Amino acid sequence: MTFRAHSIFSARHTALALACGTLLTLAACGGGDDDDFKTLDGNAPIVIGHRGASGFLPEHTLEGYKLAIEQGADFIEPDLVMTKDGVLIARHEPVLDGTTDVAAKFPASRKSTRNLDGVSTTAYFASDFTLAEIKTLGAVQSSSTRPQQYNGLYKIPTLDEIISLAKAEGTKAGRTIGIYPEIKHSTFTAGIFGANVIEDALVAKLHAAFGNAVSAPVFIQSFEVSNLQYLHTKTSIRLIQLVDADDVNADGSMSLVAPYRQPYDFVVKGDPRLFSDLLTSTGLDFVKTYAHGVGPWKPYLVKTVADNVDRNGDGKITINDRRVDGSTGVIELAHQKGLMVHAYTFRNDASGYGFTDPKAEMTYYFRLGLDGLFTDFPVTGVAARAEI
Repeated sequence: MTFRAHSIFSARHTALALACGTLLTLAACGGGDDDDFKTLDGNAPIVIGHRGASGFLPEHTLEGYKLAIEQGADFIEPDLVMTKDGVLIARHEPVLDGTTDVAAKFPASRKSTRNLDGVSTTAYFASDFTLAEIKTLGAVQSSSTRPQQYNGLYKIPTLDEIISLAKAEGTKAGRTIGIYPEIKHSTFTAGIFGANVIEDALVAKLHAAFGNAVSAPVFIQSFEVSNLQYLHTKTSIRLIQLVDADDVNADGSMSLVAPYRQPYDFVVKGDPRLFSDLLTSTGLDFVKTYAHGVGPWKPYLVKTVADNVDRNGDGKITINDRRVDGSTGVIELAHQKGLMVHAYTFRNDASGYGFTDPKAEMTYYFRLGLDGLFTDFPVTGVAARAEI
C-alpha cells in the first residue's frame, strides 16, 4: 500500500517507532503472570489507537493508524460514515468540515442543513460526496494545539484500506492488529440510506476479512442501542455499548445534557433511560443481552471531586487538580456480569480528571481492572500498561 508523503512521515517518526519497540518489550514483561491482571479474562488489557495516533498525526488516516501500530497499539479505531455512493470511510463525524480541507476545495453551495441527532447542522456532509470526491480531500489536524505540519498530506481512507493496513502491518510486526470500528450516528445514517444499511455493509466487510467468530480481532462499537441489538442477530463479532455524558459536576456526578443525555435512538423512541442508566446493575443486565462489554467515558469509572485545591502546585485550579476518590464500582460490577470495560479517551494534552501525568492516569485505570483504553497517544498507553 502506498502512502502519500511517506518519506516525510518516516523521517519524522523513525526514532519514535524505535522507542516503541522497547516499550513493547516492557509491556510483554510488565505485570508478571497474567493472574496479576484484574481484567475480565485475566489477560493484559488492550491499548486502542483512538482514531489512530491522533495526538501526533491527523486523525483517521492510514499514516496515523500505522503510527499507532508502531507505537504498540493492539487495535486501531476507525469511526465509520458512508459516502454518497455507499462506501464506508473513516471520519469522526458525518461532516467533513473540521477534519479535512473540504472548504478549500468545494464551494459553500455543497453544504447542506440536516438534523444530526436533534441538532440542526449546516456542514459539508460525507453523504453528499462520492468516494472520488472524498479522495481529493486532505486530512487536517482537528486540534489547533497539535502538530499542523501534516495538514493536507494524507488522504481519507476507506474501511477496505484500513483492514488491508492492519493485516499488512500485523504481518510485518509479527502480531495480530485488531480493528475497532464505531458506527457513527446510526439513526441519522438510516434516514439517508435506509434502516441498517451501514450495519449490513460493515458486517459484510468484517466477515469477509476476519470471519464470523467471537475470536475475530474486532470489536464493533456504537453509542446507540438498537443497531447493536440488530448486529447481535447478524454476527458473532464482539459488540461494545458506548456510554456518553456531557461533563462532570463538581461533586463527581455526571452531567447529562442533550445530545449527550441519551442514546439518540432512545430519544426517537421516547425511551426515558439515560446513558447513566446503562451502567447500573439493571442496565448492565440489559446490555449483556446483546453486547460483550461497555465503553464508558472514563469519569464514569473513577470519581473525582473539584474541591479547589491546587494539587499540582502550578498556581491555578484545573480539572487536573480534582481529588481522586477512587473507583465508582462500575468496572467491578460489569465484570461480575461478565462484561468487559473499555474506557475513552485518554490524552497526554487534555482531559486528565484528577491527574497531571497522563501515564500515571492510564496506569491507575489499568490497575482497577480496566480491560482496555482508547488513547490519542498509544505510546503512553503502552508505557502505562508496562507499569501494572
